[in-house]
Amino acid sequence: MPEYKYQAQDSKGKIIKGKADAADETDLQRRFHDSGLLLLDAKPVTKQIALKSLKKPKLADFCRQLGTLTKAGVTLVKALEIVANDESITPYERQLYIRLRDRVVQGVALSNVMEELEPAFPPLLIYMIRAAETSGTLDTTCLRLADQYTSEAKMEQTAKNSLTYPKILSVLIVAVVAILFGYVLPQFEDMFSTMGTLPLATRILMAISNFVKTKWYVLIVAVVLIVIFGKIVKKIPIVAYTIDMIKCKGKWGKLFKVIYSARFARTMSSLYSSGIPIYSCIQISKGTIGNKYIEKQFEEVERQVLGGSPMSASLQNVDGFVSKLPATIKVGEETGMLGPMLESVANDLDFYSEQALVRLTSYIEPVMIVVMATIVGFIMIAIIQPIYQSYSTIGAGS
Repeated sequence: MPEYKYQAQDSKGKIIKGKADAADETDLQRRFHDSGLLLLDAKPVTKQIALKSLKKPKLADFCRQLGTLTKAGVTLVKALEIVANDESITPYERQLYIRLRDRVVQGVALSNVMEELEPAFPPLLIYMIRAAETSGTLDTTCLRLADQYTSEAKMEQTAKNSLTYPKILSVLIVAVVAILFGYVLPQFEDMFSTMGTLPLATRILMAISNFVKTKWYVLIVAVVLIVIFGKIVKKIPIVAYTIDMIKCKGKWGKLFKVIYSARFARTMSSLYSSGIPIYSCIQISKGTIGNKYIEKQFEEVERQVLGGSPMSASLQNVDGFVSKLPATIKVGEETGMLGPMLESVANDLDFYSEQALVRLTSYIEPVMIVVMATIVGFIMIAIIQPIYQSYSTIGAGS
């Protein structure tokens, strides 16, 4: 129940202040009247919480529970209360859902409350809930959103799982290099000091070894600064735009295009099926692609759609989508089956994008193995070369 900060007066005229839970102000007024008190003022208590975006699995669970409960005939307020009392959610989620319930009790639409709590809830969810409130299909829409967020969460998890082996290789490379520089190379330092002119590779290796051994702290600071600087630079609009443009080019561009097309198609399918106008669908869907270079091109797409052009024709010139996307949308426009065709191409592209993610991450593994082999090979050559030259000199002298 919402919490109210009240000010009341007893039969002797004494002012009483405090907080109490009640369904609404009418319920609070009745309870005070039954207790022989006169309610003078009551204001809902708004608890301040640091808002942050909910992750895809959390959004999927929220939408699935809300859709299932409302489909079973449970009122929205009661459904939100049940979701908020779920033992498996975090304290932050509980505060968020309680805020939703309290504001809905006060007569505010669910979509408007979600908009107030931005960025906790994404624009896609807000717009679809708003459309569902108008059409009376909240349960169906929530279940559709649950499926979409589950699919997106599965895809993200697939990408993370595919990166597990490359991460292990990265740690292994660092560990091998650290052992070679910290233990193996110092064993040869005394021997190398008695030799004459060392090969270039050996001199470079020993210089690196000495630097790491004597000024390791400089290396750590440099790595930290590079990471921080890299994150800052990536947030610069022109840099982010350039990086995203590069993703759409070359051999890897084909894989990224499948992923971007799948994201756009899935969002368009969900929005259009909820009865949202096509222009609004495009405006919302472009923000879910995750590529600034493609989003920039949507300025022209929106202009053409506003001018009366079919969406399929407007998307054909977008550099970042596979050709299958506008071709399928065109069939849907011509047959009057745009909704089913969007869902069909979204399902197909979801499968292909999952495969694309696996292939994309699989390219990283051989690259890292080559890097590791190159580093270890260079170190071994730099160590063996002066020893071989020393034996050659001894052999020539004898």
